[in-house]
Amino acid sequence: MKRKEIKTPNNRYHSMWLLALFDLPTETKEDRRNYREFRNSLLKEGFEQLQYSVYARYVGDEKRAETFKKKIRNVVPPKGEVRIISLTDIQFGKMEIYYQNSKRKPEEKLDQLLLF
Repeated sequence: MKRKEIKTPNNRYHSMWLLALFDLPTETKEDRRNYREFRNSLLKEGFEQLQYSVYARYVGDEKRAETFKKKIRNVVPPKGEVRIISLTDIQFGKMEIYYQNSKRKPEEKLDQLLLF
């Protein structure tokens, strides 16, 4: 994800990231179908994979975060666990990431037009 400063009246303490973390069963054919449908729903809503079963999306502000939380709640499969976390842009930017013993920077905001 690329970070691009979006000019809004909000500051970085008000701009938000939404994380969806999930553990869903994949034992049966129905479980796998539910897993795929949930994951595809996240992708359709503009979430990107950070790690296996961890997806994130820059949402702009808390009001838009609530809109996306509702969309996620509406597609939660009948089995498994889904967690939704809201972080300010400042909090997200303080995340420490290590890949193969090297520190990396957090993902950046997508170059996308936010429609309100």
